[in-house]
Amino acid sequence: MRRVNLAAGAMAVAAAAALAGTAGQVPQPPAAAPAPTAGPPAAQTESQLRAKQILQRMATFLAAAPRFSVTVSNNYDVLQASGQKIEFGERRQLVVQRPDRLRVEALRSDGARTSAVFTGTEMVLIDATRKVYASAPQSAGLDESIVHFVSDLGIRVPLAMLLLTRLPVELERRVRSIDYVEHTDLFGVPAHHLAARGDTVDFQVWVRDDAQPLPLRVVLTYKEEPGQPEFRAQFSDWNLNPTITAATFQPAFPAGAQKVLFEAQLAAARAAGKGR
Repeated sequence: MRRVNLAAGAMAVAAAAALAGTAGQVPQPPAAAPAPTAGPPAAQTESQLRAKQILQRMATFLAAAPRFSVTVSNNYDVLQASGQKIEFGERRQLVVQRPDRLRVEALRSDGARTSAVFTGTEMVLIDATRKVYASAPQSAGLDESIVHFVSDLGIRVPLAMLLLTRLPVELERRVRSIDYVEHTDLFGVPAHHLAARGDTVDFQVWVRDDAQPLPLRVVLTYKEEPGQPEFRAQFSDWNLNPTITAATFQPAFPAGAQKVLFEAQLAAARAAGKGR
């Protein structure tokens, strides 16, 4: 079966092109505003205004959290040559400590295990199944480091957008429309169900309706991709004050692990070799 990196971009920007993004990019700084179109914008309904407020409240709350941990179970469709869509999955455990620390432990549905650790001075990716690892200097805070990790080094970090402090600004800029769907207790706590549209990705998000407006579930639809595949993520075990020790943000290498280069580093080394 063909398993592609749909989720790579899927959540690398999972909130970028609308709480989402595509093809392994983290959003860049805002571009110049487009020229105004003729006629005034359509007036928003009370329901739409409410939905926008809830989404921005979620984004502001998450962006301001100094630290947190969460488990994310995600599934994504991969369109086969036959036209059938096959679902693959992962479970990821994240720990964030701003301004510059991150740990992501991942288990794929095929049993592969990987981890990514930002120590504050170094970014390390470990493939425990293949017993290899790669590293790169970390010279900035978490926002800039995630952008470099995803955009420059080409590493997938599902839902990376939700880890950025500029999340409220990006959502404000990229969401084209949003609607309030319903209020639900489906997840064991009261939650708002919102549906939004972006240029290339539509998304739904369920947000807790309490003092901690955290996301409980996200569904992305890639409407311009063949078959309109989806990416689905379920959040659990949110902790806004996780136990953090000296070992939390230190890489744990499997016995016999060998160091390799990131693909981008290897390409740069090859280019430098040709230039000499």
